[in-house]
Amino acid sequence: MARSDQTQTAVLGALSIRPMTGYALREGIRSTLGNFWSESFGQIYPALAELERAAMVERRGAKDTRSSTFAITQAGSARLRELLSDPPQPSKPRNALMLRLFFGRQLGVDACRDLVLQARARAEVQLTELTSARAELEGQSLGEDSPFVLITVLAGEHGARATIAWADEALNELSALEEAALEGDGTPPRAHIPSTMEQS
Repeated sequence: MARSDQTQTAVLGALSIRPMTGYALREGIRSTLGNFWSESFGQIYPALAELERAAMVERRGAKDTRSSTFAITQAGSARLRELLSDPPQPSKPRNALMLRLFFGRQLGVDACRDLVLQARARAEVQLTELTSARAELEGQSLGEDSPFVLITVLAGEHGARATIAWADEALNELSALEEAALEGDGTPPRAHIPSTMEQS
């Protein structure tokens, strides 16, 4: 599926739940779909304009793209079902953290520990956000969409918990490696990877 088609899927899917302004659509994709799918603001508004020209969404109220409300049309619903019926294409993994840990001997135990701790902290933040999002969703009325939205939020929560559990095991392994090195003839190589805040 082409990138433009995937953007259309996200936009049409969000509007199939309820009509929204361009801003609300953008925020909804960022806050809810953003846990597993990202769209830049520069892709959402052109997609809306293209879908409006194709009569797949209709504009209600003001003419300004940011303030007018968009609703999915019958043609848009048909297009959404067509897009969703395409089998998802598996994405090739590119995990920068795992790449570094795989060659962790070159970095040293301390640097690897920093990386794992940063990953654990990010997962904890994500889990907190997702738990809060689930509570909000359970308090909202999304009709027949609610159980499906909840399934994706739960997947994010499980993923975050799995990352935390992996990080705890990885930290134990690194501590054991460090202890073994200290009991030997030498000490483990020491290095430091700056945190995200330090890099910015």
